[in-house]
Amino acid sequence: MELLAPAGNLEKLKTAVLYGANAVYLAGQKYSLRGASDNFSNSEIEEGIKFARDKNCKIYATLNAFLHDKELDDLSKYIKILEDCGVDAVIVSDIGVMTLVQENSNLPIHVSTQASCLNSFSAKFWKNLGAKR
Repeated sequence: MELLAPAGNLEKLKTAVLYGANAVYLAGQKYSLRGASDNFSNSEIEEGIKFARDKNCKIYATLNAFLHDKELDDLSKYIKILEDCGVDAVIVSDIGVMTLVQENSNLPIHVSTQASCLNSFSAKFWKNLGAKR
């Protein structure tokens, strides 16, 4: 079992880690449905990962927005940034976003609750596409 906690900013990430989270999910400034949160700059993601690693905690980055073609332009670059920073996995909702993650990284993919995966057939569908969780 894994205790997964949200982190809307760096302070919340540190608090979740210090209080025993096994993993924390965060959002960058684009490509996420966590628009109401402060969200993380790239340098804050790096700092958060270093802090979490010292406490044996995993970091997942949300890429769970549903995107139109014009919104995909810089996503490949951002995926590489996440991979280079060392996130443990990305959380996706959109099959197109999932495809870009697979084409541009070796990051494990987790399916977001936003994807409405509510039955075993949906779970098998996502697994067959390459989702790890």
